[in-house]
Amino acid sequence: MTSKIKPRPGVLKISPYKGGASQLNGVDDVIKLSSNENPFGPGEMAKEAFARSGQRLHRYPPTDHAELRAAIAGVHDLDAERIICGAGSDEVITFLCQAYAGPRDEVIHTEHGFSMYRISALAAGATPVEVPERERVVDVDAILAACTKKTKLVFIANPANPTGTMIGGNEIARLAAGLPPQAILVLDGAYAEYVEGFDGGAALVDMRDNVVMTRTFSKLYGLGGLRIGWGYGPATIIEMLNRVRGPFNLSQPQLQTAQAAVLDREHAEKCRLENSRLRVWMSQALADIGVPSDVSCANFILARFADQAEAEACDDYLKSQGLIVRRVGGYKLPSCLRITVGDEASCRRVVHAISTFKGGEE
Repeated sequence: MTSKIKPRPGVLKISPYKGGASQLNGVDDVIKLSSNENPFGPGEMAKEAFARSGQRLHRYPPTDHAELRAAIAGVHDLDAERIICGAGSDEVITFLCQAYAGPRDEVIHTEHGFSMYRISALAAGATPVEVPERERVVDVDAILAACTKKTKLVFIANPANPTGTMIGGNEIARLAAGLPPQAILVLDGAYAEYVEGFDGGAALVDMRDNVVMTRTFSKLYGLGGLRIGWGYGPATIIEMLNRVRGPFNLSQPQLQTAQAAVLDREHAEKCRLENSRLRVWMSQALADIGVPSDVSCANFILARFADQAEAEACDDYLKSQGLIVRRVGGYKLPSCLRITVGDEASCRRVVHAISTFKGGEE
């Protein structure tokens, strides 16, 4: 008998997201540089908070996330009442699509943008609209040209994943001002902390009623395994997102650990500085052996090869050496490999391996 139970049409168009691999068959000494994780992990304050949180696992967590929101607000000089917390910034993206996009609505994302924008739009029943980039950089004019009366959300990551590129504040402001009146600009700031002095778009959020910023604890703060993110936006939008947010979407360990992590400014700054130093070294070292990359503002570089065949052959060789990087053909960059900036030993090991692959060393 044929079942009459059917999912939304858009769900059938979703290819499940696949995270970076972490193991290689037959290889013990594996270095994972495929998921943009902080190689130094969380600081001692966060680790201690996580250990303490185990004493209250029998209690439900607070539903308002007040202490974490206050900590975030204090560090970033924001209004705590306009902050929402989620299971990674992915969940905040999902809330935005649930609350503001549905059948007959359109959600814009860019050519090489994070795949969750499209997935969340389809899950909400909306139509994702892909806009081309210009040499792996977000093109504001192309986005504005793609907007229609159906456009409800526009997602851009700044800095972007997997390219590492970013656009300036004037361009972001021009984009926000040029959107149709019913559309929200969502600035995904998962990598914003890696840019010195960058507020991720917070000032623009405060100036306008159509901009939302999302951030994460998974990258700089080294808490990818706990899944914690947040968003900041106009009070009316945050109120709507809280209507679709589950009351207990974050556990006590998540809340307490994230609060300690955001308050540990010394560890965060140490990680940022080390990332900047090693990112510059690795990109220059690869350029010297004929593997260029755009200037990255994140914690990875997008290494460019002659073609897809060379990129995949290099990836295969790296795997044979116990090095896992990320193929990005799914982001329409088949001739590239995304390489996380690891600790110094990992960076030197991956550069050495690529040099050997390219014939620079025997």
